[in-house]
Amino acid sequence: MQPVTLEERLSHIAAAKKKLGTKISWIADSMENDLKHAFGDRNNSEFVISPEGKVLVARPWSDPEALRKDLEKFAVKAESLTAVEDLELQGERPDQPAKKIESGVVPRVPRPQGMQPLRIDVLKVQSENPLYVKLRAEAEAGLLKEGGKGKLHIGFHLDPIHHVHWNNLAPPLEFTIMASEGIEVSPSSGSAAKVEEVEADSDPREFLIKVDRSAETNHEPLTLVVNYFACDDGDKWCKAVSHEYSIHWEVDRDAGRVQNRRGMSGRSRGAEEPSRRRPNPEMIFERMDSDKDGSITKSEARGPMVERFDRFDTNEDGAVTLEELKAGFPRS
Repeated sequence: MQPVTLEERLSHIAAAKKKLGTKISWIADSMENDLKHAFGDRNNSEFVISPEGKVLVARPWSDPEALRKDLEKFAVKAESLTAVEDLELQGERPDQPAKKIESGVVPRVPRPQGMQPLRIDVLKVQSENPLYVKLRAEAEAGLLKEGGKGKLHIGFHLDPIHHVHWNNLAPPLEFTIMASEGIEVSPSSGSAAKVEEVEADSDPREFLIKVDRSAETNHEPLTLVVNYFACDDGDKWCKAVSHEYSIHWEVDRDAGRVQNRRGMSGRSRGAEEPSRRRPNPEMIFERMDSDKDGSITKSEARGPMVERFDRFDTNEDGAVTLEELKAGFPRS
């Protein structure tokens, strides 16, 4: 859930501290994410910093076991380890709402594999209302190429820090997408399906849009307007809200990743148990080649590939092609 103001970002931290019960200090980055960028722009990096400010360990991907060994080396070895069940973690909504807010009611709209989050700007919002609902837009790789076409996944997610829900007795969420000449969008408008099963829920409202930019080279962003009713969890008010966004044809490197919508059991709601599959080099390559130039540089690499980059870069030119990536994958 991406905050749009520093006040929201601080509220997210306060909510996380309350849920996790942490006593340590937290650092809030600027809204331009200057700290993240200065520390290498990774989504899940890990650093151990001394009280004097010296970086003792810089790890491109978080490794809990390695971190524990680091802390034993630089601080002290714990006499006993704390288990998750010892923490008495609070639920998602520690303040009980006036009515039961259901989840898992509205079927999720699957995202095609390899989608990447797009940069979004908030153009207009009613001053008296925060963004109770946050937009996330993700595009297929082909859509980001010059004159490309493909699918756009848009999701509207309730931000839990505002303690609101969908009132299914009110009109459902509606959206309209406006595109400049040369861009075809289908559908260009729509509304969420009416939920009859429950009076209130907190599930995302999602849509899959077909976009064709092949008529001409067009880099103009899409404009999206969304209208919905936000209703207070305390059952004191419901209000009509409208937001306007621009969706740009560029990957948002600060958007983070979305889990594959699975619960603790590893199963998606309402989905068949997936078979265990080997990593697909084509999908990995498509996801990491963010500038779509046909190769992955070390700055584009993510996760375990950062550590294995030199193994894949067989010609040592500082970039990994799809052929090199395939050659480096195990055959069985």
